[in-house]
Parts: sequence; C-alpha cells; structure tokens
Amino acid sequence: MLNHVSMHALDILGDPVRRRILELLALGELSAGEIGESVQREFGISQPAVSQHLRVLREAGFATVRPEGARRVYAVEAAPLEAAAAWFDPFRRFWQPHLDALGTELARGRRQKRLAAAEPAADPETPDPETPEPEEK
Repeated sequence: MLNHVSMHALDILGDPVRRRILELLALGELSAGEIGESVQREFGISQPAVSQHLRVLREAGFATVRPEGARRVYAVEAAPLEAAAAWFDPFRRFWQPHLDALGTELARGRRQKRLAAAEPAADPETPDPETPEPEEK
C-alpha cells in the first residue's frame, strides 16, 4: 500500500531547487547564506525564494536548522529520504538487473585493464613463442 508520507516526500523532492539544496546539505552542514549564494547563482532566484525552499524542507522534515550565533545552520535529515527510497522499492526490479549487469561489465573492464598493464611490453626483436618460426627452404 502506498504511504501518504512517501508521496509527500516525492512531492518535496520534485522541485529541482529543493533537490539541489539537499545535495549541498548531503556534503555537510551549511549556513542559510552559503546555501543561498550557491542556489541563487545556479538557479537565478532571489534570496526570499531560497528561504521559502528552506522553509518547505524544514517543515517537511528534510532539513534541520540550528542557530549558531547570528547564523542559521542547516543539515539534512535522513528519515524522509528513507521514506522516499522505500516508496521506490517495488520498482527496483525494473532497473536493478541492468545496474548489476553494468557493474559486472565495469569490473570486467577494470580487470582486463589491470591484466594488460601487468603484461610485459612485447620486444619487437624477441620472437613470440606462440608464433611458429618460418620454415627454411
């Protein structure tokens, strides 16, 4: 059964500005000013618009805020993200096998590259032991 909280989480994450704010916060705590500078530059929106997005994230439980002197420091809150991830669980079967196959191919390519780098370079003067010598007439 679909969970109302999960759907709400997906509604929150549907906005590219809010997703970007969460990406920034995933790297570590940031002040409202630091978030504002980055988001305003990337999206060309005003400081009040950034504040509105921060408020939505805070009220939905995606971010926490604490005062630090005159600054307000934001951090990401994992629980709503886990709820959104859980909503996707029934659909993972559609892409997980493809991701697993990609992982296998990437590992195979890394192994081949590693083996090729470990082989000594062929000396053009040294005959290949697997190549038969030409017969003399």
